[in-house]
Parts: sequence; C-alpha cells; structure tokens
Amino acid sequence: MSRILIAEDESRISSFIDKGLSAAGFSTVIVESGTDALSHATSGRYDLIVLDIGLPGIDGYEVMRQVRAAGVTIPVIVLTARTSADDTLASLEGGANDYMPKPFRFDELLARVRLRLTDASTGVGSTLRVEGLELDLRTRRALVGDRQVELSAREFALAEELMRNPDRVLSREQLLSRVWGYDFDPGSNIVDVYVGYLRAKFGAEHIETVRGMGYRLR
Repeated sequence: MSRILIAEDESRISSFIDKGLSAAGFSTVIVESGTDALSHATSGRYDLIVLDIGLPGIDGYEVMRQVRAAGVTIPVIVLTARTSADDTLASLEGGANDYMPKPFRFDELLARVRLRLTDASTGVGSTLRVEGLELDLRTRRALVGDRQVELSAREFALAEELMRNPDRVLSREQLLSRVWGYDFDPGSNIVDVYVGYLRAKFGAEHIETVRGMGYRLR
C-alpha cells in the first residue's frame, strides 16, 4: 500500500483529500505546517507528497527546495490557490512533479496521484516524445515540431495519456477513467470533444479513430 503525505493547513481540504485517498486504498498522514512537512518528507516513509504552497512556518516552495537539496526524489503534487503562470513555473522548476490550482476536482487529483506513483515505479522521464510531438511534464509545455502550442490542463492530460501509449488503441472508457476520473458520466461525449481539440492543435494526422474501439496516437 502506497503511503501519501498530505501537507495542508486547511482542515476542510486535508480531510477531503484524506477521505478520498483512503477510500482509494492509500495510507495517508496529514501535517499542517511546513516544518512538519519537511521532517516527514525526508523521513523515507512516504511514496508521494500532496503539498500546499501556503503552509505556515516555511512555505511549500522552501519545503520542496530543501527536500530536493537533500536528494529526496519522492513525487510532489502541488496544490495552491496561486494560479499565475509564474507560480506554476516556480512550482515545477522548484522540483514539483505536478501542479493543481485550487479549487480542484478530487477525481483529477486521484488520477494524477496514480500517474505520478506509476512514473516513480517505472522510472519514466520528464519528457515524452512521439513522432514530432513533445510534452515536457515538468514545465507543462507542448511542442509540435519546433512550434509551441498552448494546451489546457485537460488537453495536456489527454495528450499525456495518448503519448504514454503510442500505437495502442485506447477506448473512450479508458480515457474517461484515466483523464477525467472513474466517476465521470460514461455516456458523455467529452472524450470526442477533447480529441477534436487536440487534433486542431497537433494535426489531425496524429490521432486516429479506430471505429468501434477508440483512439490511437500514430
């Protein structure tokens, strides 16, 4: 069972995360200050940290800096009410593996927790490259050839899932569960809509529809 450290000083949010992750089969511990977060994060007892930036004592940026300076490579998912591009880059460049602005949907957090734990266990790097497409998972930047394209958070998550499985057909149900969460309405056409968005940005030739089955990144 994976152990997850929740560093969050708002009890309503930490309780919400704790209940959801516990129900999903994870072992969780909550701390409410940056000092306690740093002590626990460097203990070697955890597999992932969900880290709020606005912690009392020392903030999340300083926690990350000291954790990485200590050589600890544990995955870190940042939660923050600070949503500017500068804050996003500061988090990712400071050592975070992922970034989620508040408010957030739990199903999306759960999907990212599972993904980062998988990355850690399989040694996946921070950049995905497939046939002229490139995703930088740290900076959240996407390139088509040498052209940078802007992706929304959900477009990026969908692109990431497809690029982790090149030449493999992924059903709509698989994409719904991995990108939108298990509780999302299975009758929704949201996958088709977002595939359309990605085709417009990546080029239609990159994403193939396999009739009756799903989608495949060529």
